[in-house]
This record gives sequence, C-alpha cells and structure tokens, in this order.
Amino acid sequence: MLELVEEHHSWGGVQRTYRHDSKSIGLPMRFSVFLPEAASSGKVPALFYLAGLTCTEETFPIKAGAQRYAAEHGIALISPDTSPRGANAPDESAAWDFGVGAGFYVDATQEPWSKHYRMYSYVTQDLRETVLAELPVNGDRLGIFGHSMGGHGALVLALRNPDIYRSVSAFAPIAAPSRCPWGVKAFSGYLGDDREAWKHYDASELVKGASAGRFAEGILIDQGLADQFLAGQLYPEVFEAAAAEAGQKVTLRRHEGYDHGYYFISTFVGEHIAHHARVLRA
Repeated sequence: MLELVEEHHSWGGVQRTYRHDSKSIGLPMRFSVFLPEAASSGKVPALFYLAGLTCTEETFPIKAGAQRYAAEHGIALISPDTSPRGANAPDESAAWDFGVGAGFYVDATQEPWSKHYRMYSYVTQDLRETVLAELPVNGDRLGIFGHSMGGHGALVLALRNPDIYRSVSAFAPIAAPSRCPWGVKAFSGYLGDDREAWKHYDASELVKGASAGRFAEGILIDQGLADQFLAGQLYPEVFEAAAAEAGQKVTLRRHEGYDHGYYFISTFVGEHIAHHARVLRA
C-alpha cells in the first residue's frame, strides 16, 4: 500500500514521493517517482536510479534535471532511499560512509546489520513489485542506473538480474569495491571477512562471468577526470578490462574537468536516458 507524501507537476508529468512498508527491510521506506505524461494513458518503461553515499530518494529528482529527458522519451524514473531509516543499529549514524545513507545495495549478513540492511532485496523485490503493482509501469521494460555507490549498485543488480533489467549505465561508479576503502569498510561490516562473499557484490568480479552480449546495447559509464575519488575509490579501468575479457561491451567515457558531483551528472543524464530508451522503447 502506497502513501503519497508529496506531489509536484514537472515537464508535463508528475513528480511524487511515496512511503510504503518493506518486507525485506522490515521498516517503512520512501522512494521518488517521475511519471511522464504518457503514463496517464498506459504503462511506460521505467528506469531505476540508485543514488550515492549520504543521498536520499530526493537527491536525484531535485539535482539531476532528468525529468525533461524522461518526459521526452516517455520513461518513468524511480529513485529509492540509500539505506533503511530508523533501524536503530548501534552507531549507525556515526560515519557518513557506513550505516545510514550508505546501504551499499547489499543484503547484510552480519549482526546487527542483517536485520534491516537488505537494500539488494529491497530494490530487486519489494520496490520493484510495489511499483509494478501500484503504478503504470511496464515490468518487461526496466533499466537501472546510478552514481558512485549507486553506480556500483546499478552494475551489480543488472549483472545479477539480467532477466529484470534490460539496460544499465552508471556515473562514476565504485566499480571494484573489494579494492577500495569505501568498499572494504562496507563489505567488512555488512558481509564479514570472507572475501569470496564480497564477489557477489563486486561488479568487476561479476562481469567476468557475464555472457557475451548479455547487454547487447552495451554498458555506458561516464567518469570525470577531475573526480577527487577517481584514483583511490572508483577503479573504472578494472571493470573496463574485466568486461573486455568477458566480451561484454562497455563504453567508458572519460571527461576532462568534471568532478564527482551533480553538475557532472546533470550534464550527461540526457544521454544516459537516451541510451536506455534505445533498449526499453525498442
């Protein structure tokens, strides 16, 4: 059951925020949705956007300027929160890169996180099923994209669920989390010390087993070369090399002068939505 929190008209469509109960999380969760005008007369394709560290369900719709492009292509945009809220785990708000606002799109296996921090199941099951049941969205035409931690999530969810997501792209993703401080901290806390278990949530490991041509349109990644996190946290070149070895087409575009923020995302989000539209509206 969806509870409407707020609603705004935008680019001929409507931007909404909803609250609903999540079985996977065990708590209420919030997500945003943009429905283009086309959704008033039938089901439309949809893109799930996963945001990065410290963000909420409001970050993308407010900062990215994506609604105009989604309206043009007749595609819905759905953005969940980045973690449970109100789980009351010890010290869950003590750090900006772990706990609240930093769910990393994994299903935690370690206490105390395993009770509520189950963002992988939330996005792939609860959120998707709720959207398809309650909103005018075509479940056979779903794509996924994201930024930073959310770019990691988008790549992982797509590679593990190609039967759900037909297209995938990312902005400055944490592409090899098992190698970087953010990923090691999150995986150690949520998943424990078994690095074999980490591979299930590491896109650079997952793409090695991808069937050639699984995403025939290719995986689009944009990366700013002035990104302060590029050298120590992101490792897009590791994903690029692993994908090439597996035969999965990846277009990794490197942009001089662009950093890690939403000025970068808003510059290229129209091209990402067009990339997905070629697949989802085919």
